[in-house]
Amino acid sequence: MKFDMTSQTLREARKYEEAFGKLILQQERPSFHLSPRTGWMNDPNGFSWFGGKYHIFYQYYPYDAHWGPMHWGHAVSADLLHWEYLPAALAPDEIYDRDGCFSGSGLTLPDGRQLLMYTGVVRERLADGGCNEIQTQCIAVGDGVDYVKYHKNPVLDGRDLPEGGSKYDFRDPKMWKEADGSYGCVVGNRSADGSGQLLLFTSADGFAWHYKKVLAANRNRFGRMWECPDFFALDGKWILLVSSQDMLPSGFEYHNGNGTLCLMGDYDREREEFTEESNQAVDYGIDFYAPQTILTPDGRRVMIGWMQNWDTCGYRRKNDEAWFGQMSLPRELSVQNGRLYQKPVRELEDMRSNRISYENVRVSGPCSLDGIRGRRIDMELVVRPEEGEELYRKFAVRFAQNDLYYSSLSFRPGESILKVDRKFSGSRRAIIHQRRCKVNHKGGLLKLRVILDRFSVEVFVNDGEQVLSAVLYTDQEAEGISFIADGIAKMDVIKYDLV
Repeated sequence: MKFDMTSQTLREARKYEEAFGKLILQQERPSFHLSPRTGWMNDPNGFSWFGGKYHIFYQYYPYDAHWGPMHWGHAVSADLLHWEYLPAALAPDEIYDRDGCFSGSGLTLPDGRQLLMYTGVVRERLADGGCNEIQTQCIAVGDGVDYVKYHKNPVLDGRDLPEGGSKYDFRDPKMWKEADGSYGCVVGNRSADGSGQLLLFTSADGFAWHYKKVLAANRNRFGRMWECPDFFALDGKWILLVSSQDMLPSGFEYHNGNGTLCLMGDYDREREEFTEESNQAVDYGIDFYAPQTILTPDGRRVMIGWMQNWDTCGYRRKNDEAWFGQMSLPRELSVQNGRLYQKPVRELEDMRSNRISYENVRVSGPCSLDGIRGRRIDMELVVRPEEGEELYRKFAVRFAQNDLYYSSLSFRPGESILKVDRKFSGSRRAIIHQRRCKVNHKGGLLKLRVILDRFSVEVFVNDGEQVLSAVLYTDQEAEGISFIADGIAKMDVIKYDLV
């Protein structure tokens, strides 16, 4: 099989990231969330297990901390938390991908090589001076470090689309391997009605792909275009994950506009038909998009997403920062009570140290506890009413706090509303600062797990029933944590440092 050779464009990107990545100090990065080697990061790509390690690729522009012509950055890990950078894997260097190597996926071929499938982008100039992006699906194969592009690229283009399918919104292939050794793939597309649809393709060898059918159609229900699909079985159900553009809120769901959607249902393999049964947001916070999952060697379904919001990408901590964008914590998925549950990967518990715990703390007004502070912590909270007292009206925990700044979680049991709020985090811009969600509680009893890294907070509610994620740019010296109640609340706290 004939392949192209590594290009000058890729060699230059690798040389640049090697030189400039070294200039970013470790303490200037998240501690256990993946950030770009240098420059810009968005969607996770090619999340896979290969050669005894977890591989993650990512949408990448090494030359600036703003979006640019997309490359694929590359990192590997043994535990999903400590990442080692490898050289950039893909660059926009061919006629069919010259304006960007957009998102895609990866798996292992029978001959031991790693197969990557990605979206190639070419800008088509229009007579009126505008342009369209023609998007096609392309293949690269490699050894876990170096990848060469298939000489028959693109393997899917506008000729492979169903009637009415847009060749300008056709992206983000997610592959999987079937039990019989064949391959499946789902790709996001825009249909004739202007909204998203997910297209199913199959292949005998991973190289020659054939259109099968529309697996799921939006029909203008959940936003417009559907990006970054994923499709897998989990705990007796089938899950479709998509990142939907321009969603309208529905109650307390889908408030991020460009947000994440989980469709849960059944799948008839013989007829290749997915039947939707329920839908929910994947993350209820401010910053989460484009998740991708992997089936780990020990059988867990683990998801990781881009911990950022497209509507706040213009906001920076400082104008000359060397990197922008980070991934979420990897999360173990399960289906419980008809919902998608998420928990931090269990490997995070191996990082815990310096356990401090308090039980039955009475909170009325502001409260601080000795030893409960930090910006790299894992903190478990249980809040409940004081026995014999009226239900408290509000409970809040403030973190990343000093005399000037704090971010907070607040819970109002009378309304069943949990809110994450970073308006006092040091921002000087009117970006998105709050998100609220409706949570389940038993008479004011609520369980929270709060994970802080240097530049983020992730809140897991009721053992993973809901998650709220948010990026924080507060000065690292702000590491105070305090609690406050309107009324009287009881609280149990367990806090670990993460090292």
